[in-house]
Parts: sequence; C-alpha cells; structure tokens
Amino acid sequence: MRADVNMEATRSKQSVQLGHQTTERRCTPCPDSGEAGGSSKDQKVTAVVQQCNQDEGKSPQTSTPPEGKVRHSFVRLPALNPERVKTAKALVDKAVKMRKVFYVQGPYPVIRAALRSRGWVEQRVHPPNHHAHQRHSDEGRASSNDAGDSDDDDDSVQKEQDPDGLYNLMSRLVRNEMVYFYWTNRRDAINNNSLQKEQITNHFAKAGSFTTKVGLCVNLRNLHWFDSADPDTFFPRCYRLGAEDEKHAFIEDYKRTACSSFLKYIVEREQVVQGEGTSHNLQERKLGKRHSRPVVLSKMVKSALKMCHEFLESLQHNDIDMNLETPQTLTKEEWAEFINSYYLVVHGGAEIENSDHFVTCCKAMLQRLAEVSPQLHIDGIHNIWIIKPGAKSRGRGIKCTRRLDQILRLVDGNPTLIKESKWVVQKYLERPLLIYGTKFDVRQWFLVTDWNPLTVWFYKKCYLRFSTQPYSLDTLDSSVHLCNNSIQKHLRPSQQRHRGIPADNMWSDDQFRTFLSSQGQEAQWQTVVVPGMKKAVIHALQTTQDLMESRKNTFELYGADFMFGHDLRPWLLELNASPTMAPSTAVTARLCTAVQEDTLRVVLDWRADRTANTGDFQLIYRQAAIDVPQYVGVNLLVEGFKVKCPCPLPPLRSSNCSTPKRRRPVKEKEPAGEKVKPLPKMLLKSAETQVQNISSGVLPPSPLPPELPGPFPIETFTIHLPLTVKSIHVPISGQSHSVLLWKRRPEVSKVCSEKDQPRTIEKHQGPSLSLEINVPKQSRQATTSTLSA
Repeated sequence: MRADVNMEATRSKQSVQLGHQTTERRCTPCPDSGEAGGSSKDQKVTAVVQQCNQDEGKSPQTSTPPEGKVRHSFVRLPALNPERVKTAKALVDKAVKMRKVFYVQGPYPVIRAALRSRGWVEQRVHPPNHHAHQRHSDEGRASSNDAGDSDDDDDSVQKEQDPDGLYNLMSRLVRNEMVYFYWTNRRDAINNNSLQKEQITNHFAKAGSFTTKVGLCVNLRNLHWFDSADPDTFFPRCYRLGAEDEKHAFIEDYKRTACSSFLKYIVEREQVVQGEGTSHNLQERKLGKRHSRPVVLSKMVKSALKMCHEFLESLQHNDIDMNLETPQTLTKEEWAEFINSYYLVVHGGAEIENSDHFVTCCKAMLQRLAEVSPQLHIDGIHNIWIIKPGAKSRGRGIKCTRRLDQILRLVDGNPTLIKESKWVVQKYLERPLLIYGTKFDVRQWFLVTDWNPLTVWFYKKCYLRFSTQPYSLDTLDSSVHLCNNSIQKHLRPSQQRHRGIPADNMWSDDQFRTFLSSQGQEAQWQTVVVPGMKKAVIHALQTTQDLMESRKNTFELYGADFMFGHDLRPWLLELNASPTMAPSTAVTARLCTAVQEDTLRVVLDWRADRTANTGDFQLIYRQAAIDVPQYVGVNLLVEGFKVKCPCPLPPLRSSNCSTPKRRRPVKEKEPAGEKVKPLPKMLLKSAETQVQNISSGVLPPSPLPPELPGPFPIETFTIHLPLTVKSIHVPISGQSHSVLLWKRRPEVSKVCSEKDQPRTIEKHQGPSLSLEINVPKQSRQATTSTLSA
C-alpha cells in the first residue's frame, strides 16, 4: 500500500508541473483569442497580457528537482508588451480595411519584406487546398514541370529578423481574414477556381503548354498561324519520340543530318590539311592514326549527296509526282553501310583516302543546304542530340548521345514515358559561343501580367551560368554540356579551365558585356542579343495564348534559358515556371532580389499608378484585346432561310394526254398519226411580249407574222379546262395575230390564232370551260404544243 501512495504522490506532482507548463504555453495566443470586439476586446487582451507577464516573471527558466526526481525544463516565452499589441492591432485593422493581407509559401524573404514595407500583413496559415497539396506533393513534383527549376522546395519559412515578435503577432491577428495576395512556388498550391475576383496570385493555370519541353516543342510548330517568323531560326529542332509520326520524322532528320555532317567533315578536313583554318576537334584527333577497316570514300560521298539532293527536292515539292513504287534513295543495306562508315570516320577517326577532289561538290551542296536550313551552321559534324524527359526540370534525366540506335534504345526502355509522349529529343548546339573555352547559357526573366490582351514585360538584367569543365565533344558528360546550377554546384571546377571563369560559375550581364567589348562585339548586345531574346519569348507566348486560362489579377514570372551561336544569335532552350530565387552566389543574391522587388512594382504599384517606377522591367508587348465569345455548348446551330426558286408553270396537257383523275375532264380523241411540232421560238417570244403588254394596259403594234405559204384548211376542236376567265376586249388589226388569254387561277397561258377578227371572252367560273378555237390545220400541232407547255 505504501508503494501505491508513493506512486500516486508522484503522479500528482507531475500533473501539477505539467499543468503549470501548459498554463504558461496557453498565455501566448491570448492577445487574439478574444471573441468580443471593440474596447472590451482591447481590455481583455491587455489584462491577459499582464497576467502572462506576471506568470512569466514568477516562473523560473529552469528548476532543480530533488535528488532522484526527473528534471523538467520549461520554455521561456517572450514577454508581450501591451503597447506593442495595440500597435499590431492598429496596423492589422488598417491592412484589413485596405485589403492588404498576403500569404507566401516557401522561403521568399524579399517578397515578405517588400510587401510589409507597403503595409501588407502576412497570414501564416495553410492555403485553401494545402492539405490536398501535401498528400500529392511528391507525385506533383514528378509529373509537373510547372514546378520550374526552383531549388526552394522546402515549404518552411526561413528564420527572419523578428526580435520583438511583432510580425508573428500580426499574423495571428489576421488568421481568419481573407488573403488578397498569394505568392507560392508551386502552381498546384492554390486552386485558381476557388479564388475570388479581387484575390491576386502569382501563377496562371495550364502554363504547362509552354513551360514543359513537350508543350514548347509542339506549340512552336504552330507559329506560322500567329506570325511570319520561322521557329527554326531561334529554337533547335525538337521531336516527341512517343508519337510515331514524329519518331519517324526524327529518324529521317538524323539521317539527313548525318549526311550533311559528313560533307562538312570532308570540307573542313581539307581546310585543316591545307592549313587554311582549324576545325573543331579535327587537329586534336590526329587523323588517320586509328586503324580500322578501310572506308570507300567515294561511295560515302555519293550516298550523302544523294540524300541531301532528295531533301532539297522535297522542299520544292518535286517529289509529289514520283510514283509510289519508286525505290528509296538509300536502301536499308546502303544506309547501314553509310552510317557505320560515318561512325568510324567522324566519331572514331578512321583513315580515309585523299578527298580533295570531292571538296568542290561537297561545298556546292552545303551552300544549297545553307539557303534552306537556318540551323546548318550550329549542327556541327558529330550529329549529337540531347534527350530530355518532358516533365522534369533542373537538368534531371538529360543525356547527350550521338548514335541513333542508342537514342531509340534509351527511349524504348521506358514504355510509360513513351505512352505519355514524355520524351523529347532535340538537336544539340555543337558549336556554341564559348567564353575562354567554356560553355555557358543565359537565364533571362520575363513577366506575364495578362493573357488577353497578352502583356509581356522583359527584364533588362540577366546572368550567365558556366560549366565546371572546358568544352569538348570528345566526352558527352553532363559536367561539360549542362550548365544548370543545380548540377554544377556539386562539381569541382577543372584545373584546365581558364582562370577568368569565377569559382561560383556565374557572370552578370554587365560582365558579359565587358567581355564582348574586349572582343570588339559590344554593339551586338543591343542589336542582336537582346532583340533576339525578346522575339523568341514573344513567339513562344503567342503560340500558347489560346491554351491558357486568362484570369485578371494574376501574373507569373518565368525564366528563359538561351545559348548563343558564334554570331551571337540567341537560341531558346526552354522556359521555366517558378525560376529559382535562391541567393546561391553573389550574382544571384543581387539580381534575384532586384527582380522580385521589381515584380511587385509592376503587379502592385504600376497597376494602381501607370506612372509608377517599374524598375528594370520593360513592357515589350501588349496585344489588342480579343473578344472571346461565350461558350454555348458543343451543339452548333445554323439558322437561315431557304432560298425559294420561282416555280415553273405546271404543264397544260393537250387533248391526247391524260389529265389528273381528280379533274376528270372530257377527252376528245384526235386522229392518230399526227406528230406535234413546237412553234418557232420567234412566235413564242412574240406571244409572251404581247401578253405582258396586255396585262399592263399598253398594246404596242404587233409585228407582221411571217407569211405562210399557201392556204390552209380550217379545223375546229374543243378543249375542256377548269378555268376562270375574265372578259378582255382585244382590238386586233387585220394583219396581226389574234391572242386568246385565259387564267387558270395563278397560271397564265397564251394561244396564238390565225383568225383575223376581234373577239370577246365572257367571264365564267366553273369546274370546266369549253372553248372553241379555229386555227389553221397546219398550225394545230403548234397550238397543241403551246397549251401543253
């Protein structure tokens, strides 16, 4: 029993200590825990703060437990100053009234500081769909390139300077208020459909149409619908290997590039032999030193010229008249022999015979290809292609290779990516602009503030990223050919690299312009480099505008990666959403801070005041607004009226033809053996003209009828018709035709008679009317034809 008493006493002491510790911890959220408003809330907050401060002063930071007891430590909470609480509440009330509550996801201290300087208050709570985002964050990172190349994957907030806890206190005071500004490092962190109209966010929906490698590859092919520019002048050739048609197109492109590369190899080899110049890797390779099977150079040149000629013919559409049974330019056996010889000569340095007598024809073909192939000068001679997973960033999964079988084997090994068309293969720039023999690329920022009308801002500053190894095509290692900082920062710079390249592998644009000035090319920065980058960005955005969900109060900052050719022409590699803002080097620490501050100047200050300072952002494109019709559904309806053609008169049947049964007119048999002949066209036209004149009351003089040869016997026959006839007095001269006019409700018929006397037709209505017409016997046939017409 004594043991039970001791255990109970120990439990009671521990419960008292834990209860005291819990009481201390509950003092922290007291300032904003009150439910009543106004002065009562202020009084309650002040009283609770004073009580918390008294308890804080009484309780020691640590206590020394008796011997044999467990040592308990207590957390020392900062003292809350009532004046500071009042200040925080005043700032919060002002911010709430002006709708200045923001939320930032990720370590963006520059954004936080810039917003707070404008009177904004941060709400440190999870966004609306934060929990769903946490559940799917891993798969979202793997499946979406929209996450960009940001290295800021940690959602935790960096420790910031807040010694008095004012920012934390203000954040808790606005925890139930609406957020009016979201800045996140992932697109799926916020559901744009759940936002209200006045809420601002830094990501557009469906930006993967151009921020993924697959999307950019597909959309730029539609540039001709939006602009007259050619994407081959600023974007290296790219294909989706998951699509069968594009896979076939890539294979044909690889074959054609191998042929043109071999022709360039022949020309450049001859130049090196004659000492006219140095070509890439030709002198270093010590031509002819490697022993291998002999190569028939004449056959290779002939096959290469044949393939290039077929390509030129296809561009001029001369191949459309070819028969389907026409054999291919190169058979499978000929192509296999050529490509194996190409690998031996160009990649392996196999010995070849003297090629000076082939140089002339090779140069001529290359000149023809240069007129239609803007990328011929960057293709090089090794036919290297870069394979990129279409849904990854920061250089992950990227490989370079030069053999066709290796490319197809690498892609075919992952059927899932093939099914989703996630693999893209792009022509590698074998001859880029180098700085001190080292490869580099350029990160250029641009800002989109609206998609309708398309509004693009271009940042005047950029920075260069170097590789850690000297440039060489003898190796295809990523340390040589990939300049992503996320890859190069883990590598040690080579001892052979030029000392002019900094250890942190970065230059600012000012340093690059200084380098160009030393090379005598400073003017080309403003005339070639900057205009080329602007055009590439605008063209890429034009092709994807129809696929984007335009939303007001939305903006997004993007990062474009470029490489330069020897002529300083920029070549677009890819576009990244959520570009990294990590201050990894002295260059990025300065430029990333500036671009974040200038972004807020555009989206907040300039929106309210068009004369506000926008920093280094320059408005380079603003499209005219496009009226988007409302969506009416998938069913299309065409409204209109049928064009009514004038109905011809129903035929009047002659006495020898059957009439409708409903009228049942009396028929009179006619003598058989007589054939009906139509009246001459002149008589028919004359009769129609006379009827028109009679109906209008004007009776022009009738022309004399043609004289009929000889006298004709007169016959009499009767026609029974259902008619409504009005009495018409027609004065007819002795030399004119007699015209008989009757009306069959809406129809009108004319009959010519050779009887030269005026007549009167009395009005009669009834089911049928019997008329007696005297005509010459020879004209009877024509009269019958007129009635039937």
